[in-house]
Amino acid sequence: MTHTILITGTSSGLGRASVRLFSARGWNVIATMRTPEAETELDRLPNTLVTRLDVQDQASAHAAVEAGLAAFGRIDVLMNNAGYGAYGPLEATPLAAARRQFDVNVLGLLATTQAVLPHFRQKRAGTILNVSSVGGRVAFPLGTLYHASKYAVEGFSEALHYELAPLGIRVKILEPGGMRTDFGGRSLEFSNDPGLVEYQPLVESVLGVLGPMMEQGSTPEAIAEAVFDAVTDDLDRLRYETGPDAVELLAARRDSDDDTFLADVRALFEVATTPSPPTQAAGVRS
Repeated sequence: MTHTILITGTSSGLGRASVRLFSARGWNVIATMRTPEAETELDRLPNTLVTRLDVQDQASAHAAVEAGLAAFGRIDVLMNNAGYGAYGPLEATPLAAARRQFDVNVLGLLATTQAVLPHFRQKRAGTILNVSSVGGRVAFPLGTLYHASKYAVEGFSEALHYELAPLGIRVKILEPGGMRTDFGGRSLEFSNDPGLVEYQPLVESVLGVLGPMMEQGSTPEAIAEAVFDAVTDDLDRLRYETGPDAVELLAARRDSDDDTFLADVRALFEVATTPSPPTQAAGVRS
């Protein structure tokens, strides 16, 4: 029997690589994206349905599930992959970016999960793979909103796996490290106000560290292989640390106490441990 996977966020990166891999391995694939009318490659793959799903539009999630069931008769795996990253000093970040961060990474994931659960519950089987991040277990400077959303994905998934296990439904979390994708392009929004001079040394440091870190990360194709292994291993396992950098970083987090680990992160990003003297621009009183 041919299995079927529904994948969100397939217009680029890990989502796109996963569509190619699962199709090549003989799976039926429901490849979802916000603008399927612009797609020119994935809709030519065998056993692949390209359809619209905007995780900020719950009706589109239900429509995508219905389209997938009409095309293939069943769905066996949901891969919640669509993601967005809001970075920058919190003081400089618009509230709209914060709302989008949680709408996409948390509420959007919840909406697609709710859309597929009736089918999984009726057949008492299914796997939900939520793409989190190493950033759902450790946090870096200027990622306040992104890390908060990924920590939420971790808690959501851990609680849900207890809830769905008696129904024969597995929940798994993928925790990739750096990945060489365009996440730093259209999927990343960096907010900054150069007038907030106190933050600018940290902004420069973080951008100088994170860029090379991402460039040295795993390819989307390598992470897609980990996705395939996770959803086909038949194990009752919750978390999958994916990529050498993720494995190394999370091992260091487990082996260190808070003071030691936080000091190491501060050193990596050259974060000062004592405040600098206030400036006249900051409102010094004589």
